[in-house]
Amino acid sequence: MVKARDSTQSGHTPMMRQYLEIKSLHPDTLVFYRMGDFYELFYADAEKASRLLDITLTTRGQSAGRPIPMAGVPAHSVDQYLTRLLRQREPVAICEQVGVAGKSKGPVERKVIRVITPGTLTDENLLDERLENSIAAVYVDGSKCGLAVLEVSSGRFYACELPDPTELSNELERTAPAELLYPEEADPDLYPRIKSISSRNIPSWYYDLNRASQRLCEVFGTHDLKAFGSNDYPTATSAAGALVQYVQDVHENALAHVDGLKIENYSNHVLLDASTRRNLEVERSHGAGGQSLLHLFDRCATSMGSRQLRRWITRPTRDRHELNIRNDSVEELLDNRTAEIFERLRQIGDLERILSRVAIGSARPFDLVRLRQGYRALPELVDKLKNYNSERLIQISRLAGPEPETLGLLDRAIDDEPAAQLRDGGVIRTGFDRELDELRELQTSSTARLLEFEKMEQENSAIRGLKVKFNRV
Repeated sequence: MVKARDSTQSGHTPMMRQYLEIKSLHPDTLVFYRMGDFYELFYADAEKASRLLDITLTTRGQSAGRPIPMAGVPAHSVDQYLTRLLRQREPVAICEQVGVAGKSKGPVERKVIRVITPGTLTDENLLDERLENSIAAVYVDGSKCGLAVLEVSSGRFYACELPDPTELSNELERTAPAELLYPEEADPDLYPRIKSISSRNIPSWYYDLNRASQRLCEVFGTHDLKAFGSNDYPTATSAAGALVQYVQDVHENALAHVDGLKIENYSNHVLLDASTRRNLEVERSHGAGGQSLLHLFDRCATSMGSRQLRRWITRPTRDRHELNIRNDSVEELLDNRTAEIFERLRQIGDLERILSRVAIGSARPFDLVRLRQGYRALPELVDKLKNYNSERLIQISRLAGPEPETLGLLDRAIDDEPAAQLRDGGVIRTGFDRELDELRELQTSSTARLLEFEKMEQENSAIRGLKVKFNRV
């Protein structure tokens, strides 16, 4: 296999030197290097991607006197290739052009804008809408096993401590994170390994309690962690701190919407081991054409509801008060007409994940259209819920209040049918920003504006033959 050469070698072309410098920062990750309408891979990355994706392996000229192995995928269909790689547990670094062509000598400036790993997905096209996609970190210290779980696509973040590796293994199989983090040199007798979960070793110092606590405080913007109740759960805190450090390493803005950590007491829930869940067919049915318990129950109007239902079914609560509150709400809904509420909920969509992408800065124009649609449906939903008397429905009606200022901004700013990508233009509504409108007019009628300027200068200078031209520099 051809290895990527040292980026300090002067025999490489300027573009290859740029690529090799970027690749040196991500040695164990496939680098998708943007070139025009394609993402290209070179050297060992190209050979590996060719095997995994069944794409053509070619060569591109020479650098340092040798042909450059190359493979590429179209930028417009990159999501389908990313999905295939992630299913094979391959992380990908997306390297985009961030400079302007022609403004400097040499290749256009590029940098890795994000690293996509199985457990840090936020893009809608890469996620199953009705399943959680989480990343977890584990830490064993003496008799305590710490577990932290983060769902980047929603901001849900919790940690717990379990009494032994067996219970930790059961909880990992129930949670089924897409990616699992272990300390380097983790003892295999203490740390359970689950073949179906993609795992990665991270530096052991990430788990240092003082460093972990400091990182969590920085993420939450607090002086300490007392408000989250984590002081009595050191191994859980260590796991949580290591987890946020890793996520920040791969995507520096991925935690913008994470504002707290929930410490869960495992004794408050009925813990079902893997064998029990299989025998009860909680999530999967054994027979052909059969239905699992979750499938029978899931009639949720939104994917948010489906994910919450799965959490409730796979980890039943022991809290009688909470169970009574839920039962009262369900009973009241069953006794009354709920079709209108169901339809309003369907209009709201997956606000949880959309708002997370907005906070992270990865939202696409259509996300903003659906956010606007969801906010428009909220007032009528709240009005319907006000007719109910159960404690939980009253609580929801108060929390789900309309957002008139945000809705007004979305109505004024976002076009009714925006382009699929922000870079394609046509996303911001005409009339929202005067300067943008002027720039658009220059773009579409530059010749007419130039003739107007020429005529004005002829009059100001009294030179009838004055001509105004332009070049393409």
